[in-house]
Amino acid sequence: MCGIVGIRSTADVSFSIYYALYALQHRGQESAGIATFNGSGLCKHKDYGLVYEVFNEQTLKSLIGNVGIGHVRYPTTGENLPENIQPFLFTFRGHVIAIAHNGNLVNYRELRTQFEDRGQIFWSTSDTEIISKIITESIRKGGSIEDAVKKCMALLKGSYSVVMLFDGDLYAFRDPHGIRPLCFGRTEEGYIVASESVAIDALNGRYERDVNPGEMIHITGDEIRFKQIAVASQKGHCVFEYIYFARADSYIDGALVYDVRRKVGAKIFEESPLQADAVCTVPDSGTAYAVGFSEISSIPFMECLIKNRYMGRTFIMPTQKKRENSVKIKLNPIPAHIKDRSIILVDDSIVRGTTSRRIIDTVRKAGAREIHMMIGSPIIKAPCYLGVDMPTRAELIGSDKDAEEVRKSINATSLHYISIESLVNAIGLPAHDLCLGCLTGCYPIEIRDEQSDNRCFTMVDRDVQTSLFE
Repeated sequence: MCGIVGIRSTADVSFSIYYALYALQHRGQESAGIATFNGSGLCKHKDYGLVYEVFNEQTLKSLIGNVGIGHVRYPTTGENLPENIQPFLFTFRGHVIAIAHNGNLVNYRELRTQFEDRGQIFWSTSDTEIISKIITESIRKGGSIEDAVKKCMALLKGSYSVVMLFDGDLYAFRDPHGIRPLCFGRTEEGYIVASESVAIDALNGRYERDVNPGEMIHITGDEIRFKQIAVASQKGHCVFEYIYFARADSYIDGALVYDVRRKVGAKIFEESPLQADAVCTVPDSGTAYAVGFSEISSIPFMECLIKNRYMGRTFIMPTQKKRENSVKIKLNPIPAHIKDRSIILVDDSIVRGTTSRRIIDTVRKAGAREIHMMIGSPIIKAPCYLGVDMPTRAELIGSDKDAEEVRKSINATSLHYISIESLVNAIGLPAHDLCLGCLTGCYPIEIRDEQSDNRCFTMVDRDVQTSLFE
C-alpha cells in the first residue's frame, strides 16, 4: 500500500514531487525516493525515513529535470532492505529507466523463478523488480513500451499501479481490475499522476479523473496519450481504501472518501440506533464516521481522545510491538469529556484488536460509564494478499470470532460492525466492482495459497484480455 507520483512539467519537478509525496505520506512511512531525468541521465535520492527526513533543500536542488517520479514505501512483498527502496533505476540498451510501484503481485515467486531459470539475476527482494524484468525483456525482443505494458498485464497477477520514466517520457498504468488507486490531473506547468487526488491538491492542480483499470498514460513534452491496454470482466477496487487507507479528502474512483465514511456512520446508526451522552471518534480515521453517526442520531459529537499530530499511522508500522508502543503516546483522553458518561466510540476498523482494547481501557480509566464501540467496516475475516499488510489469519481477531466474542476481547460495553451491504451502498459502486476479500475471503483473482472455496474467485486469468493473448 505504497504511494506513487509522476510529474511532467515545464520546470524542475523535484520540489513538486516532494510536496506530492508529503501529501501521500499516510500511504507509507518506511522509506521515500525521487528520480528525475536531467536530459541525458537519471538523478536520484532515496533513503529510509519519512519524506521530510529523507529530503532537504540541497538534495532536492540536485534532482534536476522537468520529469520525474516518486515513491513512499509501505512494505508488503520484500524485506526491509536498502535494495527495496524505490524508485528502482537501471539502464538497458542505451535507455535509462526508473520505476515505482504500488501494489502486491501474488505470482511474484513463480515469475521470479522463471526469470532465474533463464539466467536473470535480481538485486532486490521486491516484486517491483519483476515488472522491470518484463519490460526490459519485451524491449529486448523489439517491442515498444506499449508492448511491454501489454506483456505486464498478460503476465502479472495481483495489484499494481505503476509510474515509470523511460528516457524523458513519463508512463503510468494500472492493473486491469483497478485494485490499487491511480488518478490523473493537471497543474499550471504540466501533468501529474498519483495514488490519490490529495497529491494533485498539494500542487494547486486540477484533478481530472481516475486512471481506468487496464489503462496506460504516456506523457511526453506537451503531449499526452491514453491507451486502454487490457480489460477485465469485473473491477476489484480495494474496499480498504475507503475504510482506512485513503485520506478522507481524496477522491478514489470517483467518490469523495470523506462522504463515503460519513454515509457509513449514518448507516451504522440505522443498523444500531443506540442512545448515549456523546459520540466520540478515534482520531483521525474514525472522525468522518463519527460525524455521520452524530448527524443522524442527534447525539452531540465530542472529542474525548486527542491525537499526537507528530505520530504516524500505527497500523502500517512494521511490527506488532511498535504498533502497541505507539498507541501509548498517540492518543490522550480528555477526562472532563468522558467521566460518568455513556460514550459511543467510533473507529474505522478492528484488525488485530490490540489497539481497540488499549483505547477502550484508556477511555474507561478516564471515567466512562459505558463504551459502545461502532466500527465503520464489517468484521475483517481474511488476509489481504493484494497490498495490505495483514497476511495471516492468526493476526486477525475476527477470523475465528463473532462480534460478541470480539466485544468481550476488547472489553467494550457493546460492539456493532457495519454490514457489508450498507458499506457497499455507502461507497456507491456495485459489490462486484469491489475487492471484498478481507471481509469475505473471496478475492477478485485466484490466490493459490488461500484455502477458501474456489467458487469465491469471481475473476480468473482468462477474464483479462489483451492483444498479447494469442
